[in-house]
Amino acid sequence: MQTRSKLLTISEAAEQLSVKPKTLRAWIGAKRVTVVRPGGWSIRIPASEIERIVAEGTITAVEERR
Repeated sequence: MQTRSKLLTISEAAEQLSVKPKTLRAWIGAKRVTVVRPGGWSIRIPASEIERIVAEGTITAVEERR
């Protein structure tokens, strides 16, 4: 039996990651964060995805410019 991860709104997930919702939306747009679309336009981020981001520490807020 597979356990379902809690689904967070963008605001809730951004708060847990200590970033602004706008930053999280940019990461989603760049496909750096996996999301769930339960229906319509709503977007939810699994709590397990937040745990992955924190554990890996691989997402930067701003890409380097040359």
